Amino acid sequence: MKPILLIPLLIALVPGTQAAMPEARPLVLKAGDFQHYVEDFNQQDHELYKGAVANAAAWDFLKGNIPLLDCPDQEIATTYYFRWWTYRKHIKQTPSGFIVDEFLPNVSWAGKFNSISCAAGHHLYEGRWLRDPKILDDYSRFWFGKGGNPRSYSFWAADSIWARASVTGDKSLAVDLLPALITNYVAWEKAKRDTNGLYWQIDDRDGMEVSIGGSGHRATINSYQFGDATAIARIAELAGQAEVAGEYRAKAAAIKKLVQEKLWDADAQFFKVLPRGENKTLATVRELHGFTPWYFNLPDPPFAVAWKQAMDPQGFFAPFGLTTAEQRHPKFVLRYTGHECQWNGPSWPYSTAVTLTGLANLLNGPPQAAISAKDYFELLKIYAWSHRLKLNDGRVVPWIDENLNPTNGDWISRTRLKAWKNGAWDAGKGGEERGKDYNHSTFCDLVISGLVGLRPRADNTVEVNPLAPPAWDYFCLDQIPYHGRNLTILFDKTGARYGQGRGLRVFADGQEVARSGTLERVTGKLR
Repeated sequence: MKPILLIPLLIALVPGTQAAMPEARPLVLKAGDFQHYVEDFNQQDHELYKGAVANAAAWDFLKGNIPLLDCPDQEIATTYYFRWWTYRKHIKQTPSGFIVDEFLPNVSWAGKFNSISCAAGHHLYEGRWLRDPKILDDYSRFWFGKGGNPRSYSFWAADSIWARASVTGDKSLAVDLLPALITNYVAWEKAKRDTNGLYWQIDDRDGMEVSIGGSGHRATINSYQFGDATAIARIAELAGQAEVAGEYRAKAAAIKKLVQEKLWDADAQFFKVLPRGENKTLATVRELHGFTPWYFNLPDPPFAVAWKQAMDPQGFFAPFGLTTAEQRHPKFVLRYTGHECQWNGPSWPYSTAVTLTGLANLLNGPPQAAISAKDYFELLKIYAWSHRLKLNDGRVVPWIDENLNPTNGDWISRTRLKAWKNGAWDAGKGGEERGKDYNHSTFCDLVISGLVGLRPRADNTVEVNPLAPPAWDYFCLDQIPYHGRNLTILFDKTGARYGQGRGLRVFADGQEVARSGTLERVTGKLR
């Protein structure tokens, strides 16, 4: 079948949207200056599977659809463009419209069109910065009435749909999907809410199999339900359904109270798993998913003390990525036997992305002393550096796969599967290079909303709070599609690099809306 090519610069109005995004038009940067990244990725790639946009069309698609990044850190810049290049591979045209998949080859545990809901929230957060709205409009509708199964794995559906609407400025899709989002929420309540008010989940259905803390009342599913209740309340308000909004605000408040009372270990100062059943006690292990509540801004300020574990080498800090369990725990292990996907020590981009999103939220909240913007940058740098693979000929190429050895950067599942003799590696027998270009996390969103600091909002205020290091002399994120405008965010210490003046500057369609002489939080109004 001949691949279907998207035409990014000729975006027509899509039914149900208020307006098409404006044509890609950078104010400062020149798209052609970044084409070499995609050319290099294409040249290094063995294109095993083709989605809606093949490698040959990758640059034409990306130059008109993504924000352009210029910064002094080559690892972050390379990984930024690499992750957009890999995300593009996962855009698939189906009879039900566009979807975004997780694995490029078909896997037996997937649903219709090889869809998997486990990382769908990541797909929506990352892809919300694409200019063409049809891709994620279709994908959002797919989960609710077009054949998707939104409850095969834990999935923060309403929250991620609302998060996207906060970027596009178009709330109509979220309002259209409100009945389905409520139905989905109620189904989770019936299936996974215990009499104690907390939600439970099997660790495997969180996509976190072989975890130390195991199944039970987990911070993951409870945080997702808090996030979805909060989002449903906001969407209901837009829809003029005040009673529904009040009901879901109350649900969110109840979950928050329970998470902080029942899942918080005051001695360990961390959120943990509580097994189901009478007279159970919290798990003995701190696990990285204990940071999930901050992804949804759930915890009150005193709980920020948990973040001391992120930079502790006996906690989660490691040379090639945050570990999924604290390293001081006796059951922490980096194993090359048994199940190929284990959450008892290895670093997982999925969980790293959740953690760094939560950290950016924390750093945009009330002051705290547990962790800093400097730490955010260090963790993001390590995450960027982990996106590498050494080939047999000695070349090192950009790479994203499944789980990572946090001590040496080896992609564990890839090493394991390649050695198996049961056909797991061979094309047609489970998928050659199953984890190659794995779409199970975010990176670009962490750069845009964290490092550069564009904080999406539902109103017409542009808020920018960069977490970039003060040592940087410059950075620029250009042609950002936001609320129907093209935004440009730049920092230029001398004013010589971009010719737009010194300091931090924010432009909407070429008109300055905010500025500061230093890297600090600024706001401006869209007119």
